[in-house]
Amino acid sequence: MQKVTLISLFMFSWLFASSPVDFAIAPTSVKDHVKWVSLKEAELMLQKENKPVLIDLYTDWCGWCKVMDKQTYSHAQVVQYINEHFIPVKLDAETKDVVNWKGKAYKYDQKYRVNSYAVYLTGGQLSFPTTIFLPGDGSDPQPVPGFLEPKDIEVILKYFGEGHYGKTAFPDFLKNFSTSWK
Repeated sequence: MQKVTLISLFMFSWLFASSPVDFAIAPTSVKDHVKWVSLKEAELMLQKENKPVLIDLYTDWCGWCKVMDKQTYSHAQVVQYINEHFIPVKLDAETKDVVNWKGKAYKYDQKYRVNSYAVYLTGGQLSFPTTIFLPGDGSDPQPVPGFLEPKDIEVILKYFGEGHYGKTAFPDFLKNFSTSWK
């Protein structure tokens, strides 16, 4: 019993100590929030705006999704960049509502216990949070699984937001990129 308690304590301490979470980061005002829209609104916006779609795929039970909301999607530079360069959508992967996108209806999938649109977006590799990019050229969704800090999401946002996707290989883009967000 002592061994189990010691191992549990060690694991908890390791998890807490190795966590990159800084709970002190908070938005400075309401304007520092991403202007999330629904998929329906995004589809309408695509008719007027030539921007890629960014989808924050989350679940209600996902702790790292909540941390990403508080730490990354509230970071002033991230917020400003997303609002200027993307059509941002927040989507609950477990919604039981029918999701319509580009003339196709996606229903809740009992097998995966998520909406089939989430399965499509991730290529069946479900992980939460996942940031999905729908490039403006209509190519396949580009999922980026896992928690991303502002300094980590910067390169990905700029790769898609500045139109490098499909023109420059990501490793080549990385060679010339230097992070400026903290």
